[in-house]
Amino acid sequence: MRGTGLALLAASLTAVAQRRGALPRIGLLTSGTGLVEPPFWQGMRDLGYVEGKTIIVERRSADGELSRLPALADELVRARPDVIVAIVTAATIAASRATQTIPIVMVSIGDPVAAGVVGNFARPGGNVTGTSGQSTAAIGKQIEIIRQVLPRATRIAMLWNPTNAIFQQQLLGEALTAAARLQMLARILEVRNRDELDRAFAAMTSERPDAVLVFIDPVVTANVDRLVELSIAHRLPTFSGSRHLVEAGVLASYGADLTLVARRAATYVQRILKGAKPGDLAIEQPTKFELIVNLRTAKALGIEMPGTLVARADEAIR
Repeated sequence: MRGTGLALLAASLTAVAQRRGALPRIGLLTSGTGLVEPPFWQGMRDLGYVEGKTIIVERRSADGELSRLPALADELVRARPDVIVAIVTAATIAASRATQTIPIVMVSIGDPVAAGVVGNFARPGGNVTGTSGQSTAAIGKQIEIIRQVLPRATRIAMLWNPTNAIFQQQLLGEALTAAARLQMLARILEVRNRDELDRAFAAMTSERPDAVLVFIDPVVTANVDRLVELSIAHRLPTFSGSRHLVEAGVLASYGADLTLVARRAATYVQRILKGAKPGDLAIEQPTKFELIVNLRTAKALGIEMPGTLVARADEAIR
């Protein structure tokens, strides 16, 4: 009996030691955009976190089908990670509704206060913190850039995804306000998938807008090549808030440097794993916004980009 008791005690102590020495578990929830995830993981590596060696990662991706996010968030919570990393707004909302106890680090959310996931930027409270891309703050500037490139523009088409409701509604509201301020008429077109992207451009052939504003969304990101193809074919100058889209061939963009925003989110994971409470960590807002123009696309569309705009661009793709 004494030997059995000692054996049980040893097994118990071993189990405790194993738990104490276990690798931190990171839960990743993403809508499937793929844009900010690589720089986030680069930030983690810069801090010494390597998957399989210093951390374990549980991944869940909606692959662009945002309706799957709530179920994926519940599934991730059941895996009991030490911290959940939620990529952009829709994933952050799903994660915050799935748990009020597991720390959540949001990466590049548009406006977390307006989305209802935190109370304020300085002291978010609860279990959510991280970085904001402040996408809505850049919308007005995007409309202004359209007017600078196309001084006579009076009609603008806006492509949005209603299934990405909260984030896209934030962008749409700001865009409509900015367009009205510049006395531009707006036509709103829904794009939930590739087929609807085709139909949106077909619809624009009858009521030709002067420009197209594309809101950042997983559907657009996944079909950016088709977006550019349609834009050139229909000779419709297209603008956005994403460097990635301009690099693919969209005419111009203005928005936060999301690579930097994503990398900074890794520091929140580190601080939480070291014992910090997410509710005490102020949400970091972007310090750098960038203007990117694609001169190759301008040439293909027969547009002369204003020299002053090109001169102040952070990058001009030639």
